[in-house]
Amino acid sequence: MERTKHRIILILLLVLCSRELFSNFRSEVYSAYVSNKMDLWKSVIDRMNQVPDKSNEFILELVNYQYGYIGYCLGFDKKNEAKKYLELAQKNIDFLEKQSYRLSLLNAYNAAFCGFRMGINILSVPQNGFKSIEYAKKAIELDSENYLGYVQYGNIQFYMPRTFGGSKKEGIAYYLKAKEILEKDKNSLQEDWNYLSVLLIIGQSYTYLEEFNSAKAVYDYILRREPDFTYVRDELYPELMKKMRES
Repeated sequence: MERTKHRIILILLLVLCSRELFSNFRSEVYSAYVSNKMDLWKSVIDRMNQVPDKSNEFILELVNYQYGYIGYCLGFDKKNEAKKYLELAQKNIDFLEKQSYRLSLLNAYNAAFCGFRMGINILSVPQNGFKSIEYAKKAIELDSENYLGYVQYGNIQFYMPRTFGGSKKEGIAYYLKAKEILEKDKNSLQEDWNYLSVLLIIGQSYTYLEEFNSAKAVYDYILRREPDFTYVRDELYPELMKKMRES
């Protein structure tokens, strides 16, 4: 009886330590995103990768951070770095798929990873383009409340040429749906880089369509929520103000 009680206490302590570690990584990633210090983001990923006996939940969170870092690398033409972390992320996805863990989210990440592969190698567009669409559709079919599935399908709609059925207006509608889903749980938005990312995508999309007032409303909201968001404060917002003055 005494041994059983000690075992339960040990398990509880391990769970509490794991949650604290989990929370610390989340805070570090959020801070790195807001301050645009992606070397710190990379450090989190590398340290998480070294944690032994990772739970499925922990691995999925690691995939989320890998996903964000790969997108950053491709945005700054660091294709070799993107390829390296994409391979690591895909191994994590494959492992979780074998466990049938959170399949809707895994499909959403696979949709994104197909997009990343197109960014790394343009010759893979025909193959990965169709795969990305199927993965995004499957993500939403499995869970109609999967915000990331709507983000990926929004990306597909926004960037797909009109001749192939793309629609930038529809793309924004899917982004707004993702935002709506995230905002259903206000408490979960604390230090969530994903929420800021969705808002950022919406603001940039409005800017691209020259719907400047809508873009300004989004950026104003972002900066009220996170005044130190470097990329919005120092780059996107001033650029938008200049475009509004010139229009």
